[in-house]
Amino acid sequence: MIESQMLREIHEQPAAATRTIEALVPMRPEIAALAEGRRHVLFAARGSSDNAGLYGRYLLETYAGRPAAMLAPSVFTHYHATVDLSDTLVVTVSQSGSTQELVETQALVRAQGAATAAITNVADSPLAAEADLALVTQAGPELAVPATKTYLGQTIAMAVLATALSPTPTALDAELAELPRRIAQVIEAGTGVDEAACALAQAMGPTIVTGRGLLLGTALETALKIEETCLRPVRGYSYADLRHGPIAVVRPGAVAVLVCAQDGPLTGPMTELAGALAERGATVIGIGGDDEFVRACGLHVPAPAAPETLAPIGTIVPAQLVVERLAARLDLDPDSPRGLAKVTQTEADSSSDDRA
Repeated sequence: MIESQMLREIHEQPAAATRTIEALVPMRPEIAALAEGRRHVLFAARGSSDNAGLYGRYLLETYAGRPAAMLAPSVFTHYHATVDLSDTLVVTVSQSGSTQELVETQALVRAQGAATAAITNVADSPLAAEADLALVTQAGPELAVPATKTYLGQTIAMAVLATALSPTPTALDAELAELPRRIAQVIEAGTGVDEAACALAQAMGPTIVTGRGLLLGTALETALKIEETCLRPVRGYSYADLRHGPIAVVRPGAVAVLVCAQDGPLTGPMTELAGALAERGATVIGIGGDDEFVRACGLHVPAPAAPETLAPIGTIVPAQLVVERLAARLDLDPDSPRGLAKVTQTEADSSSDDRA
């Protein structure tokens, strides 16, 4: 079997994670200084970067106690709205740092009083150059179109950002330092990956991916990767949205991928959801979770051990492995999915949408 570039880049993630942690953790005092006196944080992003920002939003609110939300770039680039952002830090996320819409958004929010931070993998990009502070991930060049190590770097940046703005910035450092080693163990073991890819390839009904809270961004990123890389129609739902109606369409032949932390207040509800989906005849694939969650799932793919606060960083890695293997089973090229490029256009003649 020919090894894909995507798989090679997945294997590069432990080293990329270590470099990114070492580069960004020392920047916490600069982050805190930039955010001083600013109560709110807004994230501007597109594509996978939007899913990383969603993790950042949940972590800022649950760990740092800082109000956070996702910003809609069109409010500024198309509606030209006047918004008082004098008490706001806007964090713009783009692996390339060259997405024109996001570069323009960063300039517009800065003109309306926001402090600006950029999270990007390219140090000399326009986004990094024009931000008040640039958090440059250290993933190295990423050649495959699906974002893997650049996305992982963005989630690490989210953890550094949130801890910098919390009352206990160093409390998670021991667990964060362990993550690269634990990610490497999961990659090398590959436990459950083939079985999960086989079940997805054989699905005769809808494919659903779901998570909640801190893991919601990881669930949506997993759904996006399956859809873009493997050309399968997938619905990514929050746990709450799935419970409030769409669960009615789940029937035998459906496959449900549940993304779960090993601890936290939502592990129990996710376990109950796994049982409910199985009762409806779905094949349930669990990623992460605790022992009870594993028992409730028909198939299971382990995630790197981490507390819920950091689980979104490592849990995306086994999902990436499943996607790469699924593409191979479907005889698709995971490195260059049909119709996608690393940077695509949001409008035909103007701004671009970063795939990472």
